[in-house]
Amino acid sequence: MNTLKKPILSLLMVIAFAVISTATFAETDAGRATYKPAEAIDIVATRIQSAIEAISKGASSDEAAALIKPAIDFSKEINANDKVDNARAKANRKLKSAMSHAKESALQEAEQELKDAKKDFEALKSLI
Repeated sequence: MNTLKKPILSLLMVIAFAVISTATFAETDAGRATYKPAEAIDIVATRIQSAIEAISKGASSDEAAALIKPAIDFSKEINANDKVDNARAKANRKLKSAMSHAKESALQEAEQELKDAKKDFEALKSLI
């Protein structure tokens, strides 16, 4: 039994290393665009700024919510390390809060949340 344990254990270790290494070296899909973290942060900040400007110009609550949604969705593209991801999650909570304020027609609160979220997203660049 001992003579079988060693080759089986070795084989399992080789398989485990092969599985881990293929996942590590996997590349993105050909049809999917990838962004560098700083680039993604800039895009999210731009989308937040457009939502702030729309609210200040008198956009309706539905229009404001429709402008905040792409910023929330695109913030998932920001991926650098654990510190950045934790800070991104905190900033993303402010975006979600702004979205809920916009849906409730509390646009002043939504605008303030968006301004805070924009500052937080721009601060992510220092963590990269």
